[in-house]
Amino acid sequence: MHSQIAQQKIILQRPFISFRFAASYNLMMKKIFVSIIILMLMVSCSKYQKILKSTDLNFKFEKAVMYYEKEDFNRALPLLEELSTALRGSAKAEEVNYYYAYCHYSLGEYLLASYLFDTYAKTYPNGKHTEECQYITAYCFYLESPIYKLDSKNTYKAINQLQLFTNLYPKSERVEQCNNLIDELREKLAKKAFFNAKQYVITEYHKSAIIALQNVLIDFPGSKYEQEIYFLIVESSFQLAKNSISTKKQERLENTIDTFHEFIEKYPESQFLKQAKNIEQKTLKLIETIKQT
Repeated sequence: MHSQIAQQKIILQRPFISFRFAASYNLMMKKIFVSIIILMLMVSCSKYQKILKSTDLNFKFEKAVMYYEKEDFNRALPLLEELSTALRGSAKAEEVNYYYAYCHYSLGEYLLASYLFDTYAKTYPNGKHTEECQYITAYCFYLESPIYKLDSKNTYKAINQLQLFTNLYPKSERVEQCNNLIDELREKLAKKAFFNAKQYVITEYHKSAIIALQNVLIDFPGSKYEQEIYFLIVESSFQLAKNSISTKKQERLENTIDTFHEFIEKYPESQFLKQAKNIEQKTLKLIETIKQT
């Protein structure tokens, strides 16, 4: 009886012993793995420090390119930064500056990269990568262009640089892409101008609204906001006329009718047509009332 109970205890204890052994083994393997990783990093850092301290500029350039091609830009960058000064005026300077600019670009430092690409293009007007660098100069500003609500400085810079590229390289395969980017950026500017103008409508500064909306039509012809802009001009013209002093009311009401006719001539099937016709009827009634007094 006692023998059977002892055997059962041994059997019950075995899984527990096995679990403890497995847990201990896994912990040991994890420690070994971490130790190997740390050792590899130490060796790698040691090798990189030797490269940094080397006085062989050709060797440094080879290693910088190697790191760049492996997309290890944080290691390539210090080497290229040093070489951009050390190899200035040499045969390798052009390639160094090219990789140096792309390192900053790859790290998301677009404004600095744009400056470096532009410097390359100006320093090497007939260089191997000049056309590409001229394009990337503009593209960096495109990437830095913020949403329409924010400052448009980089948006304008991007448009100017893209336009410059198309002027310099009219037969380039990149021209179509430049034109597409310009259209996209102009649409962003149009949106900003439209929403700014619309604020005058919302705040009931009707005269300012009309001027601002008309400026959007002049500055951004063919924008996707054009139909709504023409309608808002009709609406703002009516509100301005309705609230005008008696000596200006009739003239402004007649001007509202003119803006209405211009609107329906351009957009005879507009989504705003019903609202516009309602404004026309109200305007005509007010004109008739004035003529009868």
